[in-house]
Amino acid sequence: MIKKITHWAELNVVPFLIYFLMRFVWLTAQKKIHHITPIDDSQYIWACWHGELFISPQAYRKLHPKQNAYAIASAHKDGMIVANTIKYLNIKPIKGSTSKGGARALLEAMNCLKSGNEVLITPDGPKGPRHYLNDGVISLAQKLKLPICIISYQASRYWQLRSWDKFVIPKPFGKIDIYAQSITLDGLEHDEAKKVVQEAMLKHTII
Repeated sequence: MIKKITHWAELNVVPFLIYFLMRFVWLTAQKKIHHITPIDDSQYIWACWHGELFISPQAYRKLHPKQNAYAIASAHKDGMIVANTIKYLNIKPIKGSTSKGGARALLEAMNCLKSGNEVLITPDGPKGPRHYLNDGVISLAQKLKLPICIISYQASRYWQLRSWDKFVIPKPFGKIDIYAQSITLDGLEHDEAKKVVQEAMLKHTII
């Protein structure tokens, strides 16, 4: 009985508390969004590093407040906590990952995109290596001929966890610079496209 209650709390209470903290930091921070390239209401595939999930989904909703959106999230407990947290931002989960056993998740993501929805992906998730770009986001963008919109950020003051992704939690009342960049992969071979996206994602991230 205790295990069931604990499991329920982990998947329901913990996501709400995380979301509350996310919103508190967001609302108290001095934020500036830098559009490295113009970002309009077009359909994108969105990408951020796993360690930046505290801010990036909120930045996405600031840039695209009304679009129907899905996010690929691991079916393991940590991924379910993430999925249940971003539900509060009206981002629905696609269970799976772009690496281990990711074929089903990528197929579902492709169907979502074909229906006009947007998909958010952490290309180094769910377990790394940190800042390593898995192939899934590149394959989706090239098959569907959609641009990838990268979100990254720098925080003036933050905590950094000792997890594999060195998860970043900006401190309240600090300054956050958010960077958004759209990249079109037309005419690029897979490896070349992967290199371009990897370099762009690393340029403004917290190392």
